[in-house]
Amino acid sequence: MQKLSFDMIELNQSFTTKEEAIRYCGKKLVEAGCVDEAYIDAMVERDAMLSVYMGNFIAIPHGTDEAKKYVKKSCICVVQVPDGVNFGTEEDEKIATVLFGIAGVGEDHLQLVQQIALYCSDMDNVVQLADALSKEEVTENLAIA
Repeated sequence: MQKLSFDMIELNQSFTTKEEAIRYCGKKLVEAGCVDEAYIDAMVERDAMLSVYMGNFIAIPHGTDEAKKYVKKSCICVVQVPDGVNFGTEEDEKIATVLFGIAGVGEDHLQLVQQIALYCSDMDNVVQLADALSKEEVTENLAIA
């Protein structure tokens, strides 16, 4: 896993729906040459099967197991959403302010999810990412990549 590059970090984004947010993360992974375009639909499908919302204001959009064939190389993007985006329902809001779009080759996928979950289990880390004002701050604080 290479160090998180600045072009894989987006600050101050805003989305109306979780699908829009997931597709945005997928587009970042496609642009970076990590996945084929078909992976984006698999990311939306994955969230429909089981929410990619992880708690602590974090969501980890990623594809289904069947979509692994679309992954060219392991990759992660970080998208900051200051106003949040709801990954739940109107009655049961699940607001995410930081999104980690991931694609992993083989076992990398599971490792990435575990590393992010562990890092984000500390609310201080989540707050630092959510409040970061520069891409440098994100890479300095993020101990995953």
